[in-house]
Amino acid sequence: MTANVADTAVIEGYHAHIYYDAGTRPVAERLREAMGAGFEVQLGRWHDNPIGPHPISMYQVAFPVAEFPRLVPWLMLNRAGLTVLVHPLTGDDYEDHATHPLWLGPPLPLKLEILKRRSD
Repeated sequence: MTANVADTAVIEGYHAHIYYDAGTRPVAERLREAMGAGFEVQLGRWHDNPIGPHPISMYQVAFPVAEFPRLVPWLMLNRAGLTVLVHPLTGDDYEDHATHPLWLGPPLPLKLEILKRRSD
């Protein structure tokens, strides 16, 4: 390893963004209900139109660091074909979405230019 290794202690939590369209919204609803019932999460609002850097409809799920090893593998097996973006919360929105994301399913083109960098 090099001297430029990032310290994971800067991760304060995670967001998962669950993407859907009109045809897959019922699937997203079932996934949301299951996450709310089975995991320590905060379920965000439904956004049926693009918002922020997200190019299509989505809702956000916030969860603590300790829940990552339970929730993310579960999402890998139970996302039912939906695209999911998982990213850390480090205080640098740009890096979290551009450099550090985990995509489950096909990645979507985010509008990264609107995100705030730690140095801004």
